[in-house]
Amino acid sequence: MKIPSGTKVLIAAGGKGTRLGKKTKKIPKPMLKIGGFPLLEHQIKLFKRYGAKEIIILTHYLSEIIERYLKDGKALGVKITYFKEKKPLGTAGGIKEIEDKLKEDFIVVMGDVMLEMDIGRLFYFHKRKKSAFTLVLHPNNHPDDSDLVEIDRNQKVIAFHSKPHPKNKYFRNLVNAGLYVLSPKILKYIKKGEKVDFGKDVFPKVIKKETVYGYNTAEYLKDIGTPERLIEVKRDYLGGKIKRFNRKNKRRAIFMDRDGVINKNVGLLHKIEDFKLFPNIGKAIKKINNSEFLAIVITNQPVIARNLCSIEELEEIHKKMETFLGREGAKLDAIYYCPHHPDKGFPEENKKYKIKCNCRKPKIGLVKKAEKDFNIDFKKSYFIGDSFRDILCAKRAGAVAVGVKTCKGCQEGDIKPDYYFDNLYQAVKSIIKNNL
Repeated sequence: MKIPSGTKVLIAAGGKGTRLGKKTKKIPKPMLKIGGFPLLEHQIKLFKRYGAKEIIILTHYLSEIIERYLKDGKALGVKITYFKEKKPLGTAGGIKEIEDKLKEDFIVVMGDVMLEMDIGRLFYFHKRKKSAFTLVLHPNNHPDDSDLVEIDRNQKVIAFHSKPHPKNKYFRNLVNAGLYVLSPKILKYIKKGEKVDFGKDVFPKVIKKETVYGYNTAEYLKDIGTPERLIEVKRDYLGGKIKRFNRKNKRRAIFMDRDGVINKNVGLLHKIEDFKLFPNIGKAIKKINNSEFLAIVITNQPVIARNLCSIEELEEIHKKMETFLGREGAKLDAIYYCPHHPDKGFPEENKKYKIKCNCRKPKIGLVKKAEKDFNIDFKKSYFIGDSFRDILCAKRAGAVAVGVKTCKGCQEGDIKPDYYFDNLYQAVKSIIKNNL
């Protein structure tokens, strides 16, 4: 899928990259080489692959090095023009200066982000949602020192949470990835001649006035803003990981049940204060994150149908889980839950959710949704659980069924897992080490 003909791509490449120290004394950050080519060149080639023909690069620091290398873009098969900021204008200020060139929806990307993703699918999402502004989002392994974005169940952005975050609140781990699809409406929210940042100054103000959506993806987007991240990106490129993370390629996943696997099962957990992680859970999920598996939770939550808590209260529990994992440097790529229960007729029940559905395990509605969202290869994926429902769900989906001895221990049914371990950490460790 290509982006519409004539869509302009703007690359914000004016920053100094001071956190990289000596590496950016004589070369601008977007010109640092990944696998022998400047990061900017990787970006331009990606956008060209999805139909982009016109690139506008916003420069400031050492701009002549960028222009000398890329010239007019003819060698790369695109047209490149430049706007040099007289003074640093932040991630958004320079765009206001070229507003006469922006008549249709356009793409903005930060010049320090190495990315490999399906740009056409992103643009299709933007159009299908009739979004004014679409932000690419993803979880990361350091949410405590990141600006977080909150979206509703329809993926509409409803809040921004700037760092530092209060210790007594919990947040979903969704981070602004530095890639946007914007309508020209954005220009009226940017003051000319001023230093303006999208994440801090623009988007938080417009979410109540415009339709703003978040596009959550597990594809490769990582900035090279620190020496450690630069090393990681170089390693990922040389190992082929970056290319493999494009959504067109099938991904492997480790699915996990929640209660009794990730957290202690207290029986129909519905109070946030009762949620407690098992030991080594952050360590286990971090190990998944460092592999090429996706980390996905699939959980039955009949507490909604039983009217023990609301959807909002359940999602607060999940925010607590994501916050605690984030503090240990771990992240979940997705959480899917079934709020239903088939047994009805109780006076206290929530009748809306007392239905027979296709998402309550051992049915495979939720794993099929994950397959659609992430293009998952079930045959090379694993499902870790503590109950017969998890094991049967895994087998029905065609994934490898892995049982753990925590809580129910997969003992309440006749169906047995393909492998059996003491806990989640031991299961993940063996899966990744031995490629079961």
